[in-house]
Amino acid sequence: MDPAQIEVQVLSALGQIAARDWDACACPEAADGGRPNDPFTTHRFLKALEDSGSTGPGSGWQPQYLAAFQDGMLIACAPLYAKGHSQGEYIFDHNWGHAYEQAGGRYYPKLQIAVPFTPATGRRFLVRPGYEGIGHSALVQGAVQLATNNKLSSLHVTFCTEVEAEIGAEMGLMARATQQFHWLNDGYGSFEDFLASLSSRKRKNIRKERAQANGFGGEIRMYTGADLRPEHWDAFWQFYQDTGSRKWGSPYLTRAFFDIAQEVLADDIALVLAERDGVPVAGALNFIGRQALYGRYWGCVEHHPCLHFELCYYRAIELAIALGLSRVEAGAQGEHKLARGYLPTQTHSLHWIADPGFAEAVGRFLEAERAAVEEEIEILTDYGPFRKAQVEEQE
Repeated sequence: MDPAQIEVQVLSALGQIAARDWDACACPEAADGGRPNDPFTTHRFLKALEDSGSTGPGSGWQPQYLAAFQDGMLIACAPLYAKGHSQGEYIFDHNWGHAYEQAGGRYYPKLQIAVPFTPATGRRFLVRPGYEGIGHSALVQGAVQLATNNKLSSLHVTFCTEVEAEIGAEMGLMARATQQFHWLNDGYGSFEDFLASLSSRKRKNIRKERAQANGFGGEIRMYTGADLRPEHWDAFWQFYQDTGSRKWGSPYLTRAFFDIAQEVLADDIALVLAERDGVPVAGALNFIGRQALYGRYWGCVEHHPCLHFELCYYRAIELAIALGLSRVEAGAQGEHKLARGYLPTQTHSLHWIADPGFAEAVGRFLEAERAAVEEEIEILTDYGPFRKAQVEEQE
């Protein structure tokens, strides 16, 4: 294929691309009618962010979707945004921005290939099958050229796959390694099977936490698909606002996002609610992928011991086992997840910085950080809750 035949466009709205064309690149595995690997780069999810005002004017996430065409057919695309800050990314570069501006540069705006507000690993260079080489090249070159033409400081690709990190590094981008905590399904048939793989002390502690949580005075229910109703989102919005105001200052998602989710994302969602006398008092929002469950948001209007662990971690594990999923990704940060069966897992990002001197300094930092992350993962895994033989088997 002749690269000269590829036309790369920058689009300000996802509605400029038909859903079937975008999804042919974003989730070709779902063409059989099954689930996408994850729902976050699907046309319906990204458009819900845009249509709800969660991204777009005033949000600091201005869509600049990349679309590569050959002979009029979309062969590759990427969720690219012009960022006016570093919020909602979860692979943090605040210190880079501060140092860059202290040296007299202008760090923002920058370009970000990412799923806004979503620290879940997945494909970021969305390429139609059969066009992998030329598609990746067109997207990377197109993004770097866009940054260069507009004299922007940098380009960042966050929570990409390990394969994409390797491809990007071969194309001259700087690779960064960070970590999260993921639960891995070792072929468990039930939650009790999972508990049996833990050390005795950790097993007893989890049973104690679950008993405390389920004694809050009500019932815990899970809703998905047609069982989701508008009143569930009314309740969850209260929870989300409380968490958002404490963690970020203001919620990232608008109220309208949840209304749109009710219409177009219900089958992708598993909403866990703790209800007393039919009134929700706490909740956790999960998204269902082809092989993984993604824990995204938690909130409450009442505090009850261990209810957070039950709704966010243990119910997620139960659902993953029931659905035959290989893992649970429970979001960013949180070493407290280790004691609850979630092991440290390396995550990946890619970075391009226009200024050669600053790029060299960041490159040295990333090299040292990578070694530290690898060492920390090794140490934390050794301190994990599994019986030693079980850890060795998973490694």
